[in-house]
Amino acid sequence: MRTYKLTIAYDGTAYQGWQRQANTDRTIQGILESCISEQTGYPVEVNGSGRTDAGVHAEGQTASVVLRGAVEEGFFAGRVNGLLPEDIRILKEELVKNGFHARKSAVGKAYEYHIDTGEKADVFARRYCFHYPGELDLESMKRAAGYLTGTHEFAAYTDKKDEKSTKRTIYAIIVTGQGGRVTIRYEGTGFLYHMVRILTGTLLEVGTGQRSAESVKEALRSQDRKQAGFLAPAEGLFLKEVRYRQ
Repeated sequence: MRTYKLTIAYDGTAYQGWQRQANTDRTIQGILESCISEQTGYPVEVNGSGRTDAGVHAEGQTASVVLRGAVEEGFFAGRVNGLLPEDIRILKEELVKNGFHARKSAVGKAYEYHIDTGEKADVFARRYCFHYPGELDLESMKRAAGYLTGTHEFAAYTDKKDEKSTKRTIYAIIVTGQGGRVTIRYEGTGFLYHMVRILTGTLLEVGTGQRSAESVKEALRSQDRKQAGFLAPAEGLFLKEVRYRQ
């Protein structure tokens, strides 16, 4: 048996998210499994570092796959990529120790959310930015971001009510803006269902003056979803990087 670590990029626009589903063949995991299985001649399972939602993109998703034996160098980047649609690409393949699991072995992740604040949506970036016209108070957003960093119970910032644990650690939330574009980068140990998108909606409400920067602390304290902001749409979100111990 041989375990391979794959780094994958995809445009999530046309897909129903990462996770394989019985009622559709438009998932990233399902398509990868189909194409790899076609090349190996037997069924394989591809385990991702996490489940990205429908419409969410990735520049650095990580997956692991266990094969019955070693394959030639370039098997994934060459033969498998030749079968994949143009909006899914295996960027890197690594033979790793058996026991490596893309999700269970991960120790951190980084996401970016992109916002277009122009009066009219950018024609070429509309699939990859949330069009949110108007001026944002970036300093207030940065102040709110500071309150959200650290280890907290993030129950107010998830849409999944039955999470076993909502405690997560956010190392950094970095808000930058220039020329009608705002980017929010999130780095942490891991993120709950919809967490990054709800954090983004909350920070945007701070940026437009709909709520104070300090209000994000009350949401943390209350653990009440109603105290947090709106769910920002999927198209602005990118999984940038998954981190592992060396």
